[in-house]
Amino acid sequence: MTATGKQQVLERIRKLPDDSTVSDGTAELDFRQKGDEGLREAEEGGTLEHDEVRQRMGRWLSSDGRSGQPQISSHRTTTSLELDRLPMNPRTKSHEIFRRAKQLIPGGVNSPARAFGAVGGEPIVFRSAEGAYLEDVDGNRYIDYIGSWGPMILGHRHPRVVAAVREALDRAMSFGAPTEEEGTLAELIHAALPSIEMVRLVSSGTEATMSAIRLARGYTGRDVIVKFAGNYHGHVDSLLVAAGSSAATLAVPDSPGVTAGTSRDTLVLRYNDAAGLHAAFAEHGRRIAGVILEPVVGNMGCVVPTAEFLQAARRLTEQHGAVLIFDEVMTGFRVAYGGAQSMLGITPDLTTLGKIVGGGMPIGAYGGKAEIMAHVLPAGKVFQAGTLSGNPVATACGIATLQTLRDESPYEHLEQISARLAAGLCSAARRAGIPHSLARVGSMMTLFFNPDAVTDWEVASRSDRERYAKYFWGMIERGVYLPCSQFEALFVSAAHTEADIDATIAAAQATLETLG
Repeated sequence: MTATGKQQVLERIRKLPDDSTVSDGTAELDFRQKGDEGLREAEEGGTLEHDEVRQRMGRWLSSDGRSGQPQISSHRTTTSLELDRLPMNPRTKSHEIFRRAKQLIPGGVNSPARAFGAVGGEPIVFRSAEGAYLEDVDGNRYIDYIGSWGPMILGHRHPRVVAAVREALDRAMSFGAPTEEEGTLAELIHAALPSIEMVRLVSSGTEATMSAIRLARGYTGRDVIVKFAGNYHGHVDSLLVAAGSSAATLAVPDSPGVTAGTSRDTLVLRYNDAAGLHAAFAEHGRRIAGVILEPVVGNMGCVVPTAEFLQAARRLTEQHGAVLIFDEVMTGFRVAYGGAQSMLGITPDLTTLGKIVGGGMPIGAYGGKAEIMAHVLPAGKVFQAGTLSGNPVATACGIATLQTLRDESPYEHLEQISARLAAGLCSAARRAGIPHSLARVGSMMTLFFNPDAVTDWEVASRSDRERYAKYFWGMIERGVYLPCSQFEALFVSAAHTEADIDATIAAAQATLETLG
């Protein structure tokens, strides 16, 4: 077949007749005609190599004509039948790499969720990413709704971000000394979130929340921190705790190695429970240094706060002289350029950031009122330091990401396609007769296998985890990469197109039909 003939077949492959098949044995895609005029050219050569189809189409991918990046074909909505036409390559290389990793890395991974413990099976090992797509080491391509757990809001390898990183690498990898770039990033953060009057850069979200909690205690001279069940603030000892049996109880350790003494000063409450928060302050108000919460939760799935709850948190902390900390590691620059606080109308005393603020590089930040931040060493006495804090390559990546978000403002596009995805997932679940609810704020959302609206951990924990695991693997086999836990939010990126969304909805429909 001529090159022109092959291109015509690729362009018209959407009209595959019913008996078109993929032969795993010959790794060839056999185009057979059955009255379809669009495939006559296939008769010239008969077949296209299976690998070429994957390369050119990426499981029904084609060029978007703008940047050469692969996109789901915009010619039509992929049907569930078509999604099943090209089976995934066996993940033999992933299996071998994971087997080797387990010999030297605990559990074979460097962060627990990656082990797929919540869904079973083995993790997939990836080798490259572009735009809205991932490719694993076995050559399978996936529409990505993880985005490195949130940072890749512009999509993978955005040209402006990549160019900034390369330019920074040409100068240096690290100084361990002040740079102009860390000041530039601080200015961008302050402009986006005016509540952050001063900011300190660190290397992770965990480091940011750990430092903010220490600062709240140092500033107030008090010990107790209030957190909420289902809110994750990194692997900080004092926050790795589980709620007790009552509405407000001093916490007990949730991980070996966390001492009872460390967690004793952490009070765990129910999220969205304004009455419980009132009761906690009534009993412990003189001891409470601060309240830390996710203004939109992403770590028990996406959970939306009530106005009453947030207003109570703000009012009570002000009345009792405690520090209100918004953990916007996930929501900062995600749900809005100014973070969740810009949408919700509540101004915290301190804010923690991560993920998008580094654009995919390891950066965290914490900041807030100048009066409070002035207590951080060397201006004050609350200690915090870091060898790689303000690293020039990471700050260059963060600057380029925030400037692109500011200049190009993809939030309207993100809202439109995220709403389209949410509606499609709900429709697919309804058609399949599966009890569900869906929560979404901007470009983060969760489809809960739970008929009740999720407002807190107690409700979230009643979700059907076994059904979610089957849904996860069904989507994987149809080329869609979702969170590997019912209790994690998915993320849409600016690189996703309407056609990507429609293909994802079709994959969900096909998968959910097998679970009903």
